[in-house]
Amino acid sequence: MCSAGRCAYAAGIMGDINPLQSLVTSAPGMRDAVDRLKRVAPTEATVLISGETGTGKELAARALHRLSARATKPLIALNLAAVPAGLLASELFGHEAGAFTGAVTRRIGQFELADRGTLFLDEVSELSPEMQVALLRVVQEGELQRLGSHQTRAVDVRLITATNKSLEEAVAAGRFRADLYYRLNVFPVHLPPLRERREDIPALADYLLRQLEPRVNKRFLGIDRESIDRLAAYRWPGNVRQLRNVLEQCAVLSDPPYVHVPRGVLSEPIGHVAHKPAAEVVQGSDLSSMLHLNAQRLIEDALEEAAGRVHGPRGAAARLGIPASTLESKIRRLRINKYRFRLSPEERAQQTA
Repeated sequence: MCSAGRCAYAAGIMGDINPLQSLVTSAPGMRDAVDRLKRVAPTEATVLISGETGTGKELAARALHRLSARATKPLIALNLAAVPAGLLASELFGHEAGAFTGAVTRRIGQFELADRGTLFLDEVSELSPEMQVALLRVVQEGELQRLGSHQTRAVDVRLITATNKSLEEAVAAGRFRADLYYRLNVFPVHLPPLRERREDIPALADYLLRQLEPRVNKRFLGIDRESIDRLAAYRWPGNVRQLRNVLEQCAVLSDPPYVHVPRGVLSEPIGHVAHKPAAEVVQGSDLSSMLHLNAQRLIEDALEEAAGRVHGPRGAAARLGIPASTLESKIRRLRINKYRFRLSPEERAQQTA
């Protein structure tokens, strides 16, 4: 017998058995979403997937494609928010050579690339009014014109869209066309946030850990019970994507047989990283630097909780779930002064003044 997470993982890597099994769940809200995906997959209906960032909208779209009659044809995925507004028409519909400055060769757009297959458009709420009109025409007529061309081309595409915002509110506010909304919202599917499906967290964490093991070059028996309780109690503003990132960070820091999730790794304020200026994110994106800084922060948090003690059942090593000798080595390598955590905050402030 395998756990729910391991069974889901096995199904995911075996591919065609049931792609929806990769959406690990036992929660009622998510089970309803999976059932709706299962029912609509073999049809040609246009699907609108809604849910917060990180809930698995693209994973659901890929499962829909693999369960459809179009599974052997292309699946093209495009995040509309990632394409500059001035290039989006060319990206979607293509262009002829000379259509505009810089168009030196013909370009085939995403709609044509997805012909007879599936086109997944994420962040559809970000479309400008002009692009909403252009998309509506293709959806209604099933044909398009490349930029700079007068020739009409028929396309046979199953359209799946996704949004992390309320399109109903956007329609009411006049930011999104009602006629396009009704064309896209033929069959809505809502993916609930992770905080509303806490019972899924143990199996989901186990499933994600199996995916991460090759990346960290380690094998684990699982996640320790204290850490599972800590994961289940957290609100997860970044949903499944954030859970995966936390597990990867902790797997890097943990030594087998179990992954340990320290209290400090879940104490970061919501939006702390996401709202940094783009230039700052780029400059700080070196993976080794990030891991170095995160490791130092986690170890210092554990030393803080343990009043500078490394060894013993209440020491920092036990809190981090690693051998004391390993922690001592990491402390020396990171040049952390463990003795200063034996001082009170006031004494530490005076020491650094």
